[in-house]
This record gives sequence, C-alpha cells and structure tokens, in this order.
Amino acid sequence: MKYSIILPMVILTVFVSGVANIDAEVEIALEAELANEMVEPMIISDDKLASDGKFIWMEGAPVAGGGGTGHADFIVNIPEPGKYALWGHVIAWDGNSDSFWVTWQPADPDENAQQTQNTEFRWGVAQGAAWHWDRINHWLDGGTFDREWKFNKAGETSLRIAVREDATMLDAIFVTTNVKATAADQANVRLPTDRDRKIQVEGLAVDAKGKAATTWGSLKRAYQ
Repeated sequence: MKYSIILPMVILTVFVSGVANIDAEVEIALEAELANEMVEPMIISDDKLASDGKFIWMEGAPVAGGGGTGHADFIVNIPEPGKYALWGHVIAWDGNSDSFWVTWQPADPDENAQQTQNTEFRWGVAQGAAWHWDRINHWLDGGTFDREWKFNKAGETSLRIAVREDATMLDAIFVTTNVKATAADQANVRLPTDRDRKIQVEGLAVDAKGKAATTWGSLKRAYQ
C-alpha cells in the first residue's frame, strides 16, 4: 500500500527542563513517514521490516537512476544551541539508488539543492539491501565526510530530505548532539518508539536524554 500526501506543518518541539542534567545529549528519533510535509514523487510505502512497517522513497527500480523532485520536510525545535549530527535508517541497493539531498536550516542556507546540485548537501548513503544506520554526510567530489550542523540558538529548525535517486529508502531519522560518534553504536542510535511516534504526531515536547518532557500545545494530525 502506497501513500502520496502533503501534510500540514505541525511543529515538533524540543523542550529542556531546567531541573535535569544540562550536559545530557539531545536524542530525538523520528519516523520518516510522519514528515510534516511530503511532496511527490516522495511517497510512503509498506515494509514489515521497517520501523512501524513504513518508509519513504521515490518509487523506482534500483538501477533506474536519478530522481530530482520531491521531498519530505521535518520541523524540529532544538532545545539548545550547539552542534548536531543526523543518522538515517536506510536501504540503498546499488550505486544508482544511494543518495538524497539534505538541508537543515538555519545552519544551511535557504538553497534548493535539487536545483543547484551543490555537493555540500549530497548524502552518499551507505549501500546495503537490509535496513541499516548511516550517518548523514557530505558526498563531495574529493570524498565522503560526516556532516555536522551548528545552531547558534535553540528554536525552530527545518530539515529537508529531498529525492536525488529513486529507490533510495529512508525509514527513520535520529538527531543527536553526539557529533564525535562515527559508528551507530557509539551514537546510541535507535528507532522511534510508540512514545516517539505519539510525540511526533501530537506535537508534544521531545525530551533530551535524561531530561523531563512537557507538552507545548494541542496541535494534532491524523497518523496514516
């Protein structure tokens, strides 16, 4: 079963409690199919092995090559300034289905990477025919390097995962302030839980690791 949707922009808010450990790492797990906005040809499809049974992609044969339109947007309020890294739970079948464009504003400029083809925003996804974690990187002409984003203040950020090649699959996203980790186990990556999904759907506050969470409002949308 496949879905093609444009969803309203529901803000995902991260709230930090002042009574908890200020030095705790921020860890946020997001379902890709619960993006705040999704534009064709990026769609939702089913896979019983994916987190909560769904993932997003531009549908196509693994060897078909380029996409170039369509994206998924996530609005996330980060709890504190600093450096952040992103990990994706992915499948990339081969060299023709192993990349997305990724921009995260305001750390990145307001640029349409699908139009500019700026390799600073090209994510070379680690290949593999089973679901696996991969840190989002710069796939530059001179090599592939882990990305990190620096935000000067807490507040609303806008993350876009845009189609570059069809058949590249994205199941979940993990946001962390642990920018030094180069392996998934070092970063303590995890798939979203039922609580994470409830937070993402209902607009509740997301907690940093070891910190108390609170609600921020009553914004809700249907989860399909």
